[in-house]
Amino acid sequence: MTPPLGDIAHVGHAQLFTPDLDASAAFCTDYLGLTVNGRDGDTVYLRSYDDYEHHSLVLTARDRPGLGRLALRTSSEEALGRRVAALEAAGRPGKWVEDEPGIGRLYLTADPDGHEHALYWESEHYRAPDALRPALKNQPQAKPNRGVGVRRLDHVNFLAADVLANAEFQEQLLGARPTEQIRLDSGRIAGRWLTFTNKSYDVVYTEDWTGSSGRLHHIAFATDTREDILRAADLAIDTGVFIETGPHKHAIQQTFFLYVYEPGGNRIELCNPLTRLVLAPDWPLVTWTEAERAKGQAWGLKTIRSFHTHGTPPVD
Repeated sequence: MTPPLGDIAHVGHAQLFTPDLDASAAFCTDYLGLTVNGRDGDTVYLRSYDDYEHHSLVLTARDRPGLGRLALRTSSEEALGRRVAALEAAGRPGKWVEDEPGIGRLYLTADPDGHEHALYWESEHYRAPDALRPALKNQPQAKPNRGVGVRRLDHVNFLAADVLANAEFQEQLLGARPTEQIRLDSGRIAGRWLTFTNKSYDVVYTEDWTGSSGRLHHIAFATDTREDILRAADLAIDTGVFIETGPHKHAIQQTFFLYVYEPGGNRIELCNPLTRLVLAPDWPLVTWTEAERAKGQAWGLKTIRSFHTHGTPPVD
């Protein structure tokens, strides 16, 4: 049975592993414009200026880069209970932890590919200190005066050995709606975009053509405008941030984007998808064929298939 729409309210925050914690944190503050909101040993908590919660991103020191957990906030305590019961009934049990500042109990589980998910309800609303207090009372924090100044964590793109199995985990157990997908000539689903909200996508699964499991394609932060993406590219070349591809426009979801790498080796997308919403309750799943994907991005940029140093190949 498909769970009720709205049990998952939104993507709360993501955790990234990095072998160079200080350099990754500096990238997040100086280039992205995030604000440090606490540090606990080998973990740094950062927030985007328009996030109402304690943190948007958690950086944790590890030997290799990658995704730690994706945290999803539910719409109520009752919704959290429904999702936990559904996961356990489907044979995907987890465990309760309380290990993040500003957040209550989190229920840890994993998708079929092994990516850790955390579901939670209790969340402490952020109160800015005097130095970061905004002029407008409906904004959690003043806009940053440095870097790109990203507004929020927008989405997470997982690499997966079996796209369909993982997408159905999101749909059947968490209540996501699929909005777009790639179907190869063989019939295999090579990518699927899903949403919990009226945003056109919150979570993506893309086929890991190495056959590996549990890897990350990228996390993405939203900007106010397309011009911010162009400015981000200029800031990148001025400050030595590696640009992988873009600025350009995706054909799928029509997102204006830039792919860069942070010093720890994680791919970061800067995106401007703010004007595209899925408002139709009966939205038809848009399917892209292998031939259509071979055409590349919206304006002809070829989709790259090469490995970066840390071996996470982009698909879109």
